Amino acid sequence: MKVGFIGIGNMAGAIIKGMIQNGHTSNQDIYVHNTTPEKLTQFTGETGTQACSSNKELAAKVDVLVLAAKPNVFPSILADIKEEIAAHQPVVVSIAAGTTLQKLSDLLSEGNQTPIIRAMPNLNSQVGEGMTALCGNDYTTPEQLAFVLNMFQAIGETIALPEKDFSTFTAIAGSSPAFVFLFIDSLARAAVKNGMSKDVATKIAAQAVLGSGKLVLDSKETPWNLIDQVSSPGGTTVEGILTLEDTGFISAITKATQAVITKDQDMMQQ
Repeated sequence: MKVGFIGIGNMAGAIIKGMIQNGHTSNQDIYVHNTTPEKLTQFTGETGTQACSSNKELAAKVDVLVLAAKPNVFPSILADIKEEIAAHQPVVVSIAAGTTLQKLSDLLSEGNQTPIIRAMPNLNSQVGEGMTALCGNDYTTPEQLAFVLNMFQAIGETIALPEKDFSTFTAIAGSSPAFVFLFIDSLARAAVKNGMSKDVATKIAAQAVLGSGKLVLDSKETPWNLIDQVSSPGGTTVEGILTLEDTGFISAITKATQAVITKDQDMMQQ
């Protein structure tokens, strides 16, 4: 299948390079367009992908059309190419946060039957360790959804979710990397307080978090059972865990997650 990208920013670039490196799609079957000609030329030169002179040309050529531009320009982009989409019927894939399937459908014109998939990759996709959620509308076939699921597997893990769960996904996958970065930085600053250099402390803390995540994924144990494995009776770790509980660590994470969910739902209603 031929895959096209409108926009070649960081996320689109990570997806495209992952697809090529993992053998999901040949660079000869990936088409791109960008409003900056110099950037388009540089990108296609680096990746061997195919440049299109316009969004119209791209939409008429591909089987999967990925909208990787800013969501505020979606109305003008889709107004420009909706005739090509109606004629060629590619699967339209959006990676824009807060843009629902219904809104995308409405932008293509009332009553259209275009297959649309909403995808939400997170920042870690840039290093091939992303977490992406997808959902399709009623016109998306299982085969089309499977193709796009596999496409995003090139940059990490992928899961199909009902759209009603997307705000929760935004919190625990989209925003949580920022929470983890704050946690890593806080560990490093505590180490600096005790005489360690920031660079060394950050590397140690980041690797500890990376390994901890992998252990959760690879182990059959729950995170809480793994905490028990690290916590020796009367030892140092249990002292730290009790201090985190005393200072409201679990409550703070829960409240931060709920704040993201509420904000995302408010944005979608606007």
